[in-house]
Amino acid sequence: MRYSKGNLADIPKTVHGGQAWKLDKVEDYSHNLNPFGPPDCLSEIVKSAIGGVGHYPDDSCSELKGVISKAFGIGEENITLGAGSSEIIRNFPNAFMDRRDKVLLNKPSFAEYAQQCRIAGLEILTNDLLEKDDFRIDENELSEKISSGIKAFYICNPNNPTGRIEPRKKIIEIVKECRDNGVLVFLDETLLELVKDNEKMSCVRCVKKYDNLVVAGSLTKSFAIPGIRIGFGFADEALISEMEKIRMTWNIGEIEQNVARVLIGEHMDYIHKAANVMAEESGIMRSQLSEIGFPVGNISDSFFYFCSLKELGIKGSDLQRAMLRENVMIRDCASFGSPFEWFVRFSVKDRQRNEMFVRAAETALKETR
Repeated sequence: MRYSKGNLADIPKTVHGGQAWKLDKVEDYSHNLNPFGPPDCLSEIVKSAIGGVGHYPDDSCSELKGVISKAFGIGEENITLGAGSSEIIRNFPNAFMDRRDKVLLNKPSFAEYAQQCRIAGLEILTNDLLEKDDFRIDENELSEKISSGIKAFYICNPNNPTGRIEPRKKIIEIVKECRDNGVLVFLDETLLELVKDNEKMSCVRCVKKYDNLVVAGSLTKSFAIPGIRIGFGFADEALISEMEKIRMTWNIGEIEQNVARVLIGEHMDYIHKAANVMAEESGIMRSQLSEIGFPVGNISDSFFYFCSLKELGIKGSDLQRAMLRENVMIRDCASFGSPFEWFVRFSVKDRQRNEMFVRAAETALKETR
């Protein structure tokens, strides 16, 4: 006898980058982490929390919320915490949607949105981001879909995998239109911290004005600590109250709370330095790739590239295998659905590693042509 929920029967596991740690001597460009790795002080921060693991962590995360409140200029009542932004993504549909409600997702975008909506039994509609539009949201196309009876619209900014950033003004216009139609907006800014001048783009403080907006973030990418799960959501107090009802008790451990308090309270400059370096190196890397005939496309808005290989007749999986032979891991984007089997994604790092990437790409292209 099969003991499973009907709506889970055909749901596959999501596919993510960042798997090169399983391989020996492979440099990983398939993830979107801070290229400088975790701060040197991290081990000491973790050690300083060991004495507190003998008791349950503070379920309210009151001290951590105080630090986040100060850093982001938002009220503590507007904050919910999660084990990475993945938990915020999971909690959102479970807090606000009923089975068979409709939600609108951009395509391509981060796979966890669709995964968690499927688990919640929702009907998923798609808003296609097209190559001819440079993978940016077409507001006219979107308007028709917002008024089609959806319950929520998801935006990833910068969008994963395309790297495109929608300006704050455009995001807010979308939020307003959604509010007028009774639609919630889930805005994922997890990758925005590693973008230069991100404070000019972030909508975190806008949640005080728009009661249909939830903004998600985390420390995973910005401090390169995916093994320590710390995420947060920002929203109107009433929305936070609903999300808190379905949040798992003690979801943020003592060590995680301590790490987050210190990193956010004392080391945000570490992220800003990385963002500045990658912003400078992105153009240089793009120019070098163009010189060797790599179809890199327009310069990224962020710190990672999403490139079509179709003009070369090479699928992403073929180039991924060729690059691995050069000890470089890139992301094959076939998991985002057709036509993205022709695309790859890779991140910008520092000058030395970017030049290593270019050399590997030149060799790989020769092998695959």
